[in-house]
Amino acid sequence: MPEPAGAPQPLQTLLAFDFGLKRTGVATGNTLTRSAQPLRTVAAEGDARFDAIAKLIAEWQPAALVVGVPFHPDGAPHDNTRRAQRFARQLHGRFRLPVHEVDERWSTTEALSDGARDADAAAAAILLEQYFQEHA
Repeated sequence: MPEPAGAPQPLQTLLAFDFGLKRTGVATGNTLTRSAQPLRTVAAEGDARFDAIAKLIAEWQPAALVVGVPFHPDGAPHDNTRRAQRFARQLHGRFRLPVHEVDERWSTTEALSDGARDADAAAAAILLEQYFQEHA
């Protein structure tokens, strides 16, 4: 019997982004294993950043995107909060994929403390695993 329309698919690929003004970490994961792997860091701004992301989206064919949104330790927003939220809206507008935001207050710190060689991509993987935990 076919799955009803709109039913969650058993295996979906997601891409996650740890947004930064100069560098954006990227990770991939899937809904079956609920795990994430760092891919790379996009060291570009503006249209060049989105061109690189378009290539990753074409390669990985994600069902959805996840963006880390930073806050102050007390949960208050700051300038980078708004920048990351704008980036999330731009991703949705350009690629017409669902975009989910997750709190990324400590992801880069955690990636660095784990000894990651590419802290931005490792932070994106942490964000994606956090998303999977929050949507179990």
